[in-house]
Amino acid sequence: MQFSCLPSNPKSIVVFPPSLRPLVAPQSSSTAVPVTVASLAHFPATARPSLTCQRAVRSEMAALDGEGTRTLIEYLGKGGANVGDDLAILVTHLQYACKRIAALIASPLNSNIVGAGGGDVGSSSSGRDDPKSLDIVSNDIILSSLRNSGKACVMASEEDDFPVWIADDGPFVIVIDPLDGSRNIDVSIPTGTIFGIYNRLVELDHLPAEEKAQLNALQSGRRLVAAGYALYSSATILCLSFGSGTHAFTLDHSTGDFVLTHPFIRIPHRGQIYSVNDARYFDWPSGLRQYIDTIRQGKGKFPKKYSARYIYALLWRFP
Repeated sequence: MQFSCLPSNPKSIVVFPPSLRPLVAPQSSSTAVPVTVASLAHFPATARPSLTCQRAVRSEMAALDGEGTRTLIEYLGKGGANVGDDLAILVTHLQYACKRIAALIASPLNSNIVGAGGGDVGSSSSGRDDPKSLDIVSNDIILSSLRNSGKACVMASEEDDFPVWIADDGPFVIVIDPLDGSRNIDVSIPTGTIFGIYNRLVELDHLPAEEKAQLNALQSGRRLVAAGYALYSSATILCLSFGSGTHAFTLDHSTGDFVLTHPFIRIPHRGQIYSVNDARYFDWPSGLRQYIDTIRQGKGKFPKKYSARYIYALLWRFP
């Protein structure tokens, strides 16, 4: 079985540990290489694996055979991905923010938060006692964690009109949707946080804060140094890629640690489920309608009828 972090054509199978067996930390370090958002699912056809990436993947795979468990904090260090102190600190603060958001979503005490069973935005309350939307509360949690990390210079959030300049000495830029699918919470449907991390463009440091914040946040996806998402559902799962594979960590509520449970996730060559909003069927282009009709009836290249599964949350469709 072969692995690569930037394959030209995604294939093979999804690689999960047998019965989620315990994992051991690698004995040799690997060097993080730039990764695109596509590494969380599939990769651009023009991409090619680097030798550094292949060596890192082989090294980690060899080390995954053994006893013991591996937490996210251990994975970030020299015995794992060895992402460097600055990035490790930043991700540590991000995962803490995700834990807080997960707890907030699950709490029965959030009657003053819109989107958590707390009523509608059009509530009769007014002034400072108006309920905050859960999106905004999550955004505040993320921003607070990034400020406390000391490693972020910019946060560009879906909830803010413009990127926020955090600190002059922060080495990283974070682009983020703090809570995707927040309208699903009242009916207990999964939600999530999705983010990407860039290096700060030091050549822009001479510009005014507002201008350099926007330019730093508009970097190409190919310049990402890390990307990930947290899924808040029956389990809280944090999926991350630093360039040498994509790994998922599940929150162990008994210890408060994210534990590596799904290393080297891969997209299968073909699936058996399609996820799309059928209510828009007659608005689709003819090619898309024909494709959906074909897989529904099992008349395509693979004679198997696909099943439908759709929830209004992008991150739910990733795992």
